[in-house]
Amino acid sequence: MDSPTFQKLRDIEARYTDINASMSDQAVARDPSAYQKFARESKDLAAVVDRFRTYKGLLAEIAKTQEMVRSEADPDMRELAQEELRALETRRDAIAAEIPPLLVPKDPNDEKNVLLEIRAGTGGDEAALFAGEVFRMYSRYAERQGWKVDVISANRIAGGGVKELIAIIEGERVYSRLRFESGTHRVQRVPATEGSGRIHTSAITVAILPEAEEVDVKVEAKDLKIDTFCSSGPGGQSVNTTYSAVRITHLPTNTVVSCQDEKSQIKNREKAMKVLRARLYEVALAEQQKEIAKDRKSQVGSGDRSEKIRTYNYPQARLTDHRVGLTLHRLQDVLDGDLEEVVNALVAHHQAEKLQQAV
Repeated sequence: MDSPTFQKLRDIEARYTDINASMSDQAVARDPSAYQKFARESKDLAAVVDRFRTYKGLLAEIAKTQEMVRSEADPDMRELAQEELRALETRRDAIAAEIPPLLVPKDPNDEKNVLLEIRAGTGGDEAALFAGEVFRMYSRYAERQGWKVDVISANRIAGGGVKELIAIIEGERVYSRLRFESGTHRVQRVPATEGSGRIHTSAITVAILPEAEEVDVKVEAKDLKIDTFCSSGPGGQSVNTTYSAVRITHLPTNTVVSCQDEKSQIKNREKAMKVLRARLYEVALAEQQKEIAKDRKSQVGSGDRSEKIRTYNYPQARLTDHRVGLTLHRLQDVLDGDLEEVVNALVAHHQAEKLQQAV
């Protein structure tokens, strides 16, 4: 372990000690807000401090054992000491390898549920059909993870396609796993309507937004315009004749959200508010973080084929993620929800980048 990393760990350990001392202070104990703040920070640091202390303990044992090897006159005892030294060094190296990932700063949104938005881009109905298949892919992946998927609104076409779909995905660490799916997804295949067998290229956009709670985004009632209307199906076919569909406009930002998936106006309003808070939260994050652009197009692009983050090539049964250079020749498995290898590669790449900044 290099000196800068070791010093960083010493600083973290000192901070951990100070935090726990502060939590014992009577004034802090009487202030629930302050106590919870210290408790959260203590919990975040506990794992890395535990590994660091174990690492330091091993260094001390290694030093003692090395001295035994140097000073022991009995050959048999010296051989035993050398065996013990090798075992200690192996364990030391293993602990050292566990520490760097723990130094990667945690994203405060990692534990959040997400708002999934899928929109057909270049390619017309073929793009809409692919958008429907990508939603199915995420739904199956969510099922494998034990997550819940709840569709908020969908503009569907015949054949299972969607021009636009918004859903909430709820579960453990959903954002941490899906956050890198945002962007333009390109598909190359022969459409069912293509008689000559020519391969077409289409594109869709995916946005993954952390779900915002009321404590994250304060929405004033006076800033909202709420309209109700009768929900309808494809082609204008009436779904019901009651005013159950809800459209909410956030006047300060002119953000408009509608939901008609439920038969209950109350449920539609609750879902629409979730979408609204997520979008306003995204804007707030964009203002705080310079690397996040100021509008939604920065995350998903325009839907043009050239802005791809991933390509799904059906003739070659190939999936390529262009950000990490990952290519898999089992496209159907991925479309059936086996996304784990792709997700793991993206998470590992992100952690490696963050680790370089952290150490």
